[in-house]
Parts: sequence; C-alpha cells; structure tokens
Amino acid sequence: MSEKKKKPQKLKARLPRGFVDRSPADIRATDEMVANIKSVYERYGFDPVETPIFEYTDCLGKFLPDQDRPNEGVFSVQDDDEQWMSLRYDLTAPLARHVAENVNTIQLPYRTYRAGWVFRNEKPGPGRFRQFMQFDADTVGAPGVQADAEMCMMMADTMEALGIKRGDYVIRVNNRKVLDAILLAAKIRTDDDGAQKLAVLRSLDKYDKFGVDGVGQLLSVKGRTDESGDHTKGAGLSDDQIDLIMSAAGWNDPTSGPKSELSDGLTLQNLEEELEGHSVSLDGVHELSAIRNLVRAAGYDQDRILFDPSVVRGLEYYTGPVYEAELLFDVTNEKGETVQFGSVGGGGRYDGLVKRFTGQDVPATGFSIGVSRLMTALKNLGKLGRDAVVAPVLVTVMDGDTEALGKYQQIVQSLRAAGIRAEMYQGNWKKFGNQLNYADRRGSPIAIIQGSDERAAGKVQIKDMIEGRKQAEAIASNEEYREARPGQFEIAETEIVPEILKLLASQAEDRAKAG
Repeated sequence: MSEKKKKPQKLKARLPRGFVDRSPADIRATDEMVANIKSVYERYGFDPVETPIFEYTDCLGKFLPDQDRPNEGVFSVQDDDEQWMSLRYDLTAPLARHVAENVNTIQLPYRTYRAGWVFRNEKPGPGRFRQFMQFDADTVGAPGVQADAEMCMMMADTMEALGIKRGDYVIRVNNRKVLDAILLAAKIRTDDDGAQKLAVLRSLDKYDKFGVDGVGQLLSVKGRTDESGDHTKGAGLSDDQIDLIMSAAGWNDPTSGPKSELSDGLTLQNLEEELEGHSVSLDGVHELSAIRNLVRAAGYDQDRILFDPSVVRGLEYYTGPVYEAELLFDVTNEKGETVQFGSVGGGGRYDGLVKRFTGQDVPATGFSIGVSRLMTALKNLGKLGRDAVVAPVLVTVMDGDTEALGKYQQIVQSLRAAGIRAEMYQGNWKKFGNQLNYADRRGSPIAIIQGSDERAAGKVQIKDMIEGRKQAEAIASNEEYREARPGQFEIAETEIVPEILKLLASQAEDRAKAG
C-alpha cells in the first residue's frame, strides 16, 4: 500500500514579536499629531530632510560590525559587497552622516526636522516595540547654549500645541558635563574604554522605570534580576561610590529625586556646592545656569522648564546639555497601578557625532519625540481623534452592464469632486442585500440606489443609513422592514450633491449634540 500523501501544512499568519499592525484610526491620529508638531518646528524656522532607514553599520557609531553578525541592539544585513548595513536605531546618527557627507554644501547652522521609523533589536514588552516612530529637530553648527535653550523652549511649545496644558508636562534639563563631574568625583574607572561609565549612565537612566532601589542594584556588583528572571549585569561600584552618586543626583532619600519640585536656582546652587569639594569641572553647572537665564528671560518659568541633575538620557554620544519632555498626569499601567505617564521625548548636545566623519568640530544639538508613545498620551487626554473620519457614501450597483456601471461611476466622481468621500460597490452586485450589509458594517452614512426604472426617470433613492437604523428598531418583521424602507427617499439625479451635503451636515450636527 502506498502511503497517503500528507496534506501540505498551511502557513500560519503571525506577527513578529515587538511589531504591530496599525489601524486607520491610529494612522490618522499620528498624521494629526505630526502635523501639529511640524507647525511648531516650521514656526521656529526649521526645514525638513529625509534619510534612508538603512545605514552602513559603522556609520551608526554606537554598534560596530566586530562580530560575524552585528546584532547588539540593531537589525543588520550584509550587502553583496560584504559590507554590513543596519536599520537605523534613531534619527540622529543618520543626520550626522548626512551633514558630514554634504558639509561643503550645507549652510551652517543647519536647522532641520524629520520624522521616520526607527528599529531596536531589543526584548519587546508592554508598550515597548522594536519598531516605532520618532520626530526629531536639530541645529547643527551652533556652539552656544542659546541653541540648547531654544530646543527646550520649542519642546515646551510643542507640548502646548498638542493640547497638553501647563501643569501636565515639564521639560527637565541637565548636562552631561555635570554627570561626568559626578562620575569623576565617584572615581569611576577610566582604563576600560569607558565601559563602566557607560554602564553607570545606563543605570541612572533607568530611574523612572526602576526607582532608587533598582538603580542601586544596577550600579552594584551583583546587578539586577527582574520579575521574569532576566538578569542585568551590575556596573560593579562599591557602596561608597553608589552613595556619592545617589547624593549628588538627589536620590539619597527615596522620597526625593527628579520628581521633587525644588527651586531650580537652589538646585543648581546645591549641585555646585556638592561638586566643589571634589576638584572637578563646574562647566556643566555654569552652562545650565546660562540656559536657565535665557529661558526665564523668554518667559518660560520652572512650571515649563525645570533644571534637574537626575536627567541622564541613555545614548552615549551626548556631550553637554540634555533634556527630557515628561508628562505629569496619572494613567493606569498594565498591572492596574496608577503611575505618571513619564517621558515622551528628549535629546541634547552631541558635538562629537559629526566629527567622527570629518575630523573637525561640528557642534550640534537636538531632540526627538517618541511619536507612538506621545500618541498614547494624547489619547488619554482626549486630544486626538475628536473629529472622527466619516466613512464613504456608498453608491450601490443594481445593474452590471457597461452603461449602468458608467452611470454609477459618474455619480461617485461627482461626489468626490464636491469633497465627499464616496465609493462604488465592487463586490458581487447581484446580491443587493449584501451591499446594504456592507454599507452597514462599513459605517457608511448614506447609500445611493439607482435601478433601471430610476435611471430612466432621472431619479435616485437616498438611504440615510443612520436614520434607517433608528427607525428599524421599531419594526418587528422583515416584511414590514422591506415595505417601510426606513430612512429612504427619492430625489432627482441633479440634486444628488446638494442633498448629500445637506444630509451629511445634518448627521454631523447630531453627532456633535450626542458628543
């Protein structure tokens, strides 16, 4: 006996971990938000630019192809010339490459913005994706802290342009030179190519996520083990080193830290006093004081821009001021806990990034908004999707001959020319009931019906799908429903556009009243 042939296995449709499909509502909400952000950037005199999603891996700077496959945090492929390319992990490193490659033609200072997808080859989790959108603004070629002050003010203006009121956000500002001074005072190792320094900075950057105890574990020799059992290697500091860092950052008391609303003038004064006894540079503190004076002179008080020595920013290419946009309102997380929403964007000065290519100092500063995260925040505040997109008017198909189809298409085009969303039914036209079911499921506000009799008389039937649903609730039987034709009336072909506009306006008024 011959063996029975096995049926071929069906391919299983599955989404890769850490990636999501986007719905029409999400896409439209993103477009609405990006347009508002763009309007602020344009008002500040910034211009758009676009770079590709792939870069040569060595040009990204943070990750180098020193293994068979570079995969530490990035997605990489090898080109046919054996060069490694990686999906960009942010929009700043590609900008540095773009500026360096076009440095002789770009007018400095170069003020630019761009939005795009970035990719992280990291462990996904709740609210943490491997692909997400960022919206950046940068000034390249401006060495003074006035450029950093402008970035902070633009971040504040952007939050308010998105409908986030004062008191619901704050821009927190620090300086990597301050952090360097703290680490120098704590005698962090300098003979390991910066490995321990980077580990310490990354640990401090987890304060909002893990709190004082979690940061202490990450700074320690033992490291930290999360709830899933995953272990993060510690930075290897002694208890005395950890105590000094915690004290300088204002974390020596679990009730204090970056959320405390100290006078920022007093904060800077205390920070200077903390560092004075350790023979370290105070340049960072002085730069923060200059930025503070500039933003205060422009009318931005500490309820909008606050100076906070605990702000880190995780990427190691920052060289000076760093800043973070934080939302202060409460939300419920995936565990049912009430927490503050937290950071939705940030940035800082990165004077050395372009220099990697040119060998010349090219100062730069900029910030990045996490579009997906900020969209979630705006939905929580009810600031997005308030003007729901109305589904298309459906022109049904009663006859499938060329002449009739041409007439239906003519009706559709006249509606579109008047700015009305419209579509002609493209399924099996012979089952008319399916067409109205389609309109119902599609959420179409109106269906237009024209059979051969109506076409000969120059008439059409208009079915108000919304009113029809209301009337149908009071009808007991299918026969009575077909006889009553709820929400349906007849008009002349010549009146289609004005009647549809009138009916859509009436429906919009009803929605506004209901809302």
